[in-house]
Amino acid sequence: MSSTHIVWFRNDLRVADQAALAAAVSGAEADGGAVLPVFVLDDADADGWAPGGASRWWLHHSLKALAADLEKLGAPLVLRRGKALDVIPELAAEAKAAVVHAGASAEPAARRIDRALAEALPKQGSALKRHRTTMLFNPNEVRTQSGGPYGVYTPFSRACFALGVAPPVPAPARIQGAAPPASDRLEDWALLPGGPGSREPDWAGGLRDTWQPGAAGAERRLAAFLKDGLLHYDARRNLPGIASTSALSPHIRFGEISGAAVWHAAVAAAGNAGKGLETFLKELLWREFSIHLLWHNPALPDAPLRPEFARMPWREDGAALRAWQRGLTGVPIVDAGMRQLWQTGWMHNRVRMIVASFLVKHLLIPWQEGERWFWDTLVDADLAANSASWQWVAGSGADAAPYFRIFNPVLQGAKFDADGAYVRRFVPELAKLDAAHIHAPWEAPEAALRAAGVALGATYPRPIVDLAEGRRRALAAYEAIRSEAA
Repeated sequence: MSSTHIVWFRNDLRVADQAALAAAVSGAEADGGAVLPVFVLDDADADGWAPGGASRWWLHHSLKALAADLEKLGAPLVLRRGKALDVIPELAAEAKAAVVHAGASAEPAARRIDRALAEALPKQGSALKRHRTTMLFNPNEVRTQSGGPYGVYTPFSRACFALGVAPPVPAPARIQGAAPPASDRLEDWALLPGGPGSREPDWAGGLRDTWQPGAAGAERRLAAFLKDGLLHYDARRNLPGIASTSALSPHIRFGEISGAAVWHAAVAAAGNAGKGLETFLKELLWREFSIHLLWHNPALPDAPLRPEFARMPWREDGAALRAWQRGLTGVPIVDAGMRQLWQTGWMHNRVRMIVASFLVKHLLIPWQEGERWFWDTLVDADLAANSASWQWVAGSGADAAPYFRIFNPVLQGAKFDADGAYVRRFVPELAKLDAAHIHAPWEAPEAALRAAGVALGATYPRPIVDLAEGRRRALAAYEAIRSEAA
C-alpha cells in the first residue's frame, strides 16, 4: 500500500547526507509512496530560544536554497508557521502520512516536542522516526567506561576518535514528491530586516556582503579552506587579522553541510596537513561535546553547571553592558570583536573568548547576558555551543577554564593581532595609531595620539574599567563563592 513519508527539516537544511530524507526516499520507493518535505517555523514553543535576528536572516536564505534544491529533485518544500505540536499532526493527517521522519536534536524544547509527537502521531495512524542528522554520533553513543556521560572534553574527544565518524552519503538522484498541500510564502514570514512585513530597518548589509547561505555556499567555504587554510590551521587559527579559520560554523549550525562531510573532506584533503588536520577535527569535536553536554544537562543554557556559581555576586550595569554590545568599551580588541559581530554576524573564535572574558570577569556581568546577545547577533548561534562556550569562559561549566584565568585583552591583542590589522579594520578610529600602542591607546604618548587623529574620550572612548581593578574585583568575587562553599 502506497503512503506518504514526511521529511520534517529542522537544523539540517540540506539534501546530501541527510538521514531523515534518505529514510523517507527509501520508504517511499519500497511502498510505492511519495515524499513530502516540510519546514515548520515554531517561535512559540522554543522555551525562550526562538531564532535571533541574525539567525532569522540566515534561515530565510537557507530555506530558499533548500527549496530550490528539493524542487530540482522533484519534491517541493512545504512551509508552515505555528506550533510544531499542532502543525505536524495536521500535515500528517492532510497527507495521510504513514511516517514523519525528523532529525533528532539535543535542544530541550525539540526533545519535549518529539516526545509528545511520538505519543500523539500513532493515534492518527502515523509514526515519528528520528534520525541522526545534526550530530556526528548518537547522543548516548559516547560514554565513559563506567557508562556515564563525559564532563571533560579531552577524554570525550579521544573516545570519539576511537569510535570513528561514519562517511557521508550522497543526495538522492531523484525524489518522488507528494502532491504538496497549501504552503506559506517564505516572504510572508518577514525574517529579513527591512523586508516586507518587517518593522526593523535593514541592518543586514554586512551579512549579505559576507555570506552565501545554503549548501552551495557551504561547499564553497569548505573548498576554499581545504585549499588554503587547513595546512596552516594549527599555526594561524588564533590570528583574527587574516582568514585563518574555515568560517563554516553557520553552515554547520543550519545543517547545510553535515559534520561528517566536513570531517571526511578534511581527512581526504589533509596530505601533509598533520597538526592542522588534528586541530581542526578537534574543533568539530568541541561542537559535538557541547551537544553532549546539552543532551545530558538540559538546563545548560540557563543555569551554571557548577552550582556554586549560582551564588556569584554578579553586577547589574546596563551602561557597561551596552558599551560592550556596541563595541565602545575603550579596549580595542574587545571593541573590534563586538563590531565584527554586529557588521558580519560572526566573530573570530579567539576574539570570542577575549570579549566573553572581559564581560564576565572584568565587568562582572552575568554570562547569560553575553549568551543572549550572541544568540541574537550570531549567524551561527547554536544553543549547545553558545551555552557551553559561555559557561566555559565563565568557569561555571564542564571542563571549564578556571575562573581565575582572566584574559588580559591588551596582551591577547598584542600576541594575536601584533600588527593591529584586525583592530584597524573594525575600529577605524584607531587605524593610524602605531602597532606599539594600538591595543592600549590610553598608554600612548599624546604626540602619538595627535599624529593618529585620536582624541581619547572624544573620537574613541577611554576604557570603561581599569583592567587591573577589574581583575582584582573578579578574583575577589570568585574567592567569596569558594569561601561559602568551603
